Amino acid sequence: QLQLAESGGGSVQAGGSLRLSCVGTGATVGGYTMGWFRQVPGKEREGVAGIDSDGHTNYAEFVKGRFTISTDNAKNIHYLQMDSLKPEDTAMYYCTWSEGTGGYCSSLVPRRRLGRDYWGKGTLVTISS
Repeated sequence: QLQLAESGGGSVQAGGSLRLSCVGTGATVGGYTMGWFRQVPGKEREGVAGIDSDGHTNYAEFVKGRFTISTDNAKNIHYLQMDSLKPEDTAMYYCTWSEGTGGYCSSLVPRRRLGRDYWGKGTLVTISS
């Protein structure tokens, strides 16, 4: 059973940086696309970035040029480097693996197919002005 665990969240001032990590255990990255989503209370979960095991990426417009998603296939880890952070980036950040090609490299819409899409429990990012 694949399990995901995020780390790296915290509190920083606007303009600062954080790097989130997501470790997958119980499966390898091949055959999945990985993604990062975020959610604030009262709002829907929104896509931030996606990547596949070949390194193809996809970003939401509001993070382009500031965030970078990457993957270390050998370690089953994918990262979200967040630079030039803004107070509106404050949210709970979730990592996800989605079985199959395309996936989050095509569309940053949350997937919740039983036994095919997996989510971590989230890591909180707080940006102060």
